[in-house]
Amino acid sequence: MDAQGEPDCARSVALARFLLANGCDGLNVLGTTGEATSFSLEQRKRVMTAYRDAGLPIDRLMVGTGAASVADAVALTRHAAELGFAGALLLPPFYYKGVPDEGLLAYVETIVGATAATPIPLYLYHFPALSGLPWHFALIKRLLRACGTRIVGLKDSSGDMAYAREAAALSPQFDVFPSTEAVLMQARSGVFAGCISATANLNADFCARAWRSGDAEALETAVRIRKLFDGKPLVPGVKALLAHIHGDATWARVKPPLAALAASEQAAVAAAYDGLRRVAAQGPKVAATAAQGS
Repeated sequence: MDAQGEPDCARSVALARFLLANGCDGLNVLGTTGEATSFSLEQRKRVMTAYRDAGLPIDRLMVGTGAASVADAVALTRHAAELGFAGALLLPPFYYKGVPDEGLLAYVETIVGATAATPIPLYLYHFPALSGLPWHFALIKRLLRACGTRIVGLKDSSGDMAYAREAAALSPQFDVFPSTEAVLMQARSGVFAGCISATANLNADFCARAWRSGDAEALETAVRIRKLFDGKPLVPGVKALLAHIHGDATWARVKPPLAALAASEQAAVAAAYDGLRRVAAQGPKVAATAAQGS
């Protein structure tokens, strides 16, 4: 975020390059951690275009295009498709609560129809704590039947692992990404397609070691970094720690109605993070064994 509250595309692109070079296999651009729902339609399209124009590997990037207005969701999804993003991530239209399945089905079918000429894969964004609208299983099954191969997966930010496992079992072609690093070992076994996590902005190198080689100690460190934000506002917390990691206070800026962490909280999170990094740098724990001969 720049000083005027506009998206800082240059810094965002630089962070994207850093993450892709330091452990991330892909990125979810303009997700809820990226405060997309606080941006205008034009601002969101500007960020998408900046990523394409910067020469980033768009085929490795998913982008959030859900909106309360179906017309905005159509415009954003169409723009993502035309730019060549690998997938579009759809929050449900989150203002009205308790709407019937027919309404949500019509919302998705409208987006599918409007992007038929450039059929970008669509992922459902299950985040009922913020959207107030779950993608429940009966509805997902209807969407899979109605929209064919356009609905390819789901990002699950509910924290309900039973839900995530059941969603992943709906179809071998339906990829589920829980929002926590803690599932990476299960993902390695094929239960999930991976994870999409806010805190992977901070611990992607440890996540990569867990995902690629089954490094349990790396995963433990990644999860401990995530837990630094227990009981704290996640988006301001992640951005404050990004500011610390990259030595750039600009990263701590957030868009109203969010507010930055207090300076004392920022300092405490940074100190705890540095401590976890120091411990991890000491290498794997080694059990000492004394051999006795007779």
